Formats: sequence, structure tokens, C-alpha cells
Amino acid sequence: MSFPRLPSPPTLTDTVAKQLRAEIDTGRLPPGAKLPPETTLAQQFGVSRTVIREAVSRLRQDGVVEARQGSGVYVTAATGNRPLRIDAAELSSIEAVLHIVDLRRALETEIAAQAAAMRKKQDMADIDAALAAISQAVADGGDGVKEDVAFHRSIARATGNPYFLTTLAFVSQFLEAATRVTRGNEARHANLMRDVLQEHAAIVEAIRNKDVDGAREAARIHMVNAARRLRQAHR
Repeated sequence: MSFPRLPSPPTLTDTVAKQLRAEIDTGRLPPGAKLPPETTLAQQFGVSRTVIREAVSRLRQDGVVEARQGSGVYVTAATGNRPLRIDAAELSSIEAVLHIVDLRRALETEIAAQAAAMRKKQDMADIDAALAAISQAVADGGDGVKEDVAFHRSIARATGNPYFLTTLAFVSQFLEAATRVTRGNEARHANLMRDVLQEHAAIVEAIRNKDVDGAREAARIHMVNAARRLRQAHR
């Protein structure tokens, strides 16, 4: 069985950018502070000025620092309003990917609970259709990953909270490759695929019955089992 490669290990630029960001986030470089010159940073980090320049450029793109003509580079005042960001380069091990699975579990359990409390008739029809699409994709020989994403999106939409939807999309993008790994395994073991479909069905039935606690628990079980399958696939 072949598996897709995990992301490459962090580069020097990744490492320097992360450490500079940590200096800013912890307040050692407070808003308005001027970054040391490139030559000084290069000596401190033991890297070339090119690496420093690329790392600082990345922080500028994220709005963490700003260049002032003829003066230097400064920490911006709005560091607390930066967009949420996860560096994909850091997800270079199965353990790191599993941390994202943990994050998604926390999110999915509350999404399922809210969907059970808030869902309307049309939401239920959309969720049922999304669940059926997964089964059809697998029956047609596919891995059902795209359909799985659409299924969880339909549940998030049923909450009526658009921020659940956008946050789920943000977190899930880092897990699609990992999901394909486990689905490659599941496609070869009918009992595993059956378990996945049954877990999905349990979530759906709890939402249908407006069973808030049941939906939360069904989603938790599904994500715990997803983490277990991911570990097994990478052994």
C-alpha cells in the first residue's frame, strides 16, 4: 500500500519566521518596536541575509511587521487582529497532523450539537443527500473524500452559524491528504469503510431526532475513530 508524502520539514525561512513571530507574540518585540538590521539578525540566527529577508517578507505579508521608507522594519500595532494561520510546513509528522484532528474533533462535536438544536427540514434533506453521496462515491470505486467534506459542510450549514462553516473549512483543508491515506486503507477493508458510514449515519440520526447530546457524542466517536484509523494507516 502506498501513501502520499507528508509535507516537507520546515525550511530555514520557516524556522526564522516562526521564531521572529514568537518574539512578537510574547511581547519581547512589542508593537512599534524596530527589528534589528538584516546583518544583525543573520548573525543571531546563523543564516544568510537572504533567509532573513524572506522570513521578514513573510511576516510583512501576514501584516505582522511593516517597512518604513528609509527607517527600517517595525512591528505593527494591529498584531492582535491578524488572520488565523496554520503553517502547513509544520505538519511534517503524523503527530502534528493528529493535533489538527484533535482541533477538528473539538469543532465537529459542537457543530453536530448545534445542528441538532437548530436544523430545519431543508437542512435535514441536504444532510441526507450528502450522506447518500458518500455511499454512492464509494460504491463507484472512489474514496469519497470530496463527498465527505461536503457532508460535514452540510452539517455545519445546518447550525445557521456561518463562522462554524468557515472555521471548519479552514481546519479541514489541512486534513484532506491524511483522509485520503485512511480512505485508501478503508477502500481495501470493507469493514473499516462500513464503520465510517455507520459513524456518519449515527450523527445524522441524532441530528434528525434533535438529540443534542447524542449528536455531540456521535461526532466525538467519529473523530476519535478517525484519529485511530490515521495512526493505523501510517504504521
